[in-house]
Amino acid sequence: MRVLFHVQHLLGIGHDRRAALIARGLAGTGAAVTVLRGGHPVPGIGYGPAAEIVQLPPARAADGTFKTLLDENGRPIDDAWRARRRAAVLDTVARVRPDVLLVESFPFGRRAFRFELLPLLEAAKAAGAVTACSVRDILVTKARPERLDETVSVVERLFDHVLVHGDPGLIPFGATFPAAERIADRIRYTGYVAAPPQPAGEDRADGTDEVIVSVGGGAVGLPLLRAALALRASTGPGLDTPWRLLAGPDVPEEAFRTLAAEAPPGVLVERARPDFPALLRRCRLSISQAGYNTVLDVLQAGCRAVLVPFAAGSETEQAIRARLLEERGRLAVVEEATLTPRTLAEGVARALALPPPPAVALRLDGAATTARLLRDAVANR
Repeated sequence: MRVLFHVQHLLGIGHDRRAALIARGLAGTGAAVTVLRGGHPVPGIGYGPAAEIVQLPPARAADGTFKTLLDENGRPIDDAWRARRRAAVLDTVARVRPDVLLVESFPFGRRAFRFELLPLLEAAKAAGAVTACSVRDILVTKARPERLDETVSVVERLFDHVLVHGDPGLIPFGATFPAAERIADRIRYTGYVAAPPQPAGEDRADGTDEVIVSVGGGAVGLPLLRAALALRASTGPGLDTPWRLLAGPDVPEEAFRTLAAEAPPGVLVERARPDFPALLRRCRLSISQAGYNTVLDVLQAGCRAVLVPFAAGSETEQAIRARLLEERGRLAVVEEATLTPRTLAEGVARALALPPPPAVALRLDGAATTARLLRDAVANR
């Protein structure tokens, strides 16, 4: 089975990390996987040696509003850039001749790339490929209701399957996509796409009884890191233990050095680590944003947690996820709009007062299930 997987991350690293887990799951079943990677390469995220990576001219969002997209030279993308990307995408689909075209997010997101995605989907459908969308459990709330009709139309015309990487027992897709019933015949829940558990590494003490502060890739995480640093200099519940601040690869080097220089005794500032899940299993408390991958790591670790969901611009996805878990008594939430050392301290106190979180009861085999569903789709084509 030949799979062509289009992936475009714009700001954080969550989309790329989830896509890499899916690509490795597909390759593990013997599929030949080619990834059309539209974002800047992310350090530490590997698609595995079995996947061919076709690096497209990369694009990224200028900021958290996602209103301006920048090319590889930091300039706003233009029609000439779009033409180069579209040509590269269509050349690849013609060369690979995939049995399956898997597209991350679109048409539920990534509308800015429909100039290449619509021709890609049309070419794959014309060649007889199975087409599927790979989409997370919670969508950003759309301000324009007419977008629902447009999305449904694209799904009905160009997609055979919508693979929702979530569990309806926690939140059904229709909770954030009101038109889900109109495409119910195409929706398949895969469970959550979670990284396989890492060895405990109990010979290492890192993380033991610590407060672990993390911001994923870090593109929008500096306010949280700064608030945590200011809070640790004060006193209060949970503050007398070592704190470890993890700055992701998108935190600028100058900002990282400033944080490290300002860290008081008892605080270690370092770059994000591949053993992050193991640190969480040993920690006293996790403080983080509320991205898909980070929350899965927190739930699997079973640690107490404070979530500060990213909510700039029209972003609602992280806030919905965080509140859903807070309502279930799993953790404490501090709103980004009200984030200060004082409100963070209050969140820490609430989280530490909670009983130990119960074991996670979610399906976490999303990568394997995605591979199985696509194989079945090809077999039944």
